Amino acid sequence: MEYDLEDWKRHTVYEGYNKDSQPVLWLWEIVASLGSDLQATFLQFCTGSSRLPLEGFQGLQGSDGPRKFCIQRVEDLERLPSAHTCFNRLDLPPFPTLEMMRQRLLLAMQ
Repeated sequence: MEYDLEDWKRHTVYEGYNKDSQPVLWLWEIVASLGSDLQATFLQFCTGSSRLPLEGFQGLQGSDGPRKFCIQRVEDLERLPSAHTCFNRLDLPPFPTLEMMRQRLLLAMQ
């Protein structure tokens, strides 16, 4: 399945980052570079499902009702990215390089 990354970005909220923060730009670059199977794996890692509602990303549901995808900054660079699927949230450390972020994200998704 192909995901509309622009729709995904439009329906994302940020905690501790904004849409122009370097780690966020790198994350979207990484997601865009993944094949559709790995994009599905990433979506499942973050939300608990590789499928979207008919409404697209705006229709994502959390454990407590409608909940947008969220990228939250965590300061511990020793951590892998982690997810809270009940809240559609990715906890993302501000890794210093794109390649480190890519390696850590792919490891976390396994």
